[in-house]
Amino acid sequence: MNNTDGSIRKNIEIGCYVEIVQKHHQRSGELTDGHVERILTKSPNHPHGIKVKLETGEVGRVKKVISE
Repeated sequence: MNNTDGSIRKNIEIGCYVEIVQKHHQRSGELTDGHVERILTKSPNHPHGIKVKLETGEVGRVKKVISE
């Protein structure tokens, strides 16, 4: 799975490698990458991306799922 859409919850699993945009980077679009620790969005999809917490503790919305 390469560069999968981050707005669909079933595309994201605990431990997968993703690029997120944090709330304070939404205007600049600066991406942060890391491995998913927790999936915070409960709904099956979200137009701005599924909200996750990375293993580093950063929280943001998934823009791309790089690998599982």
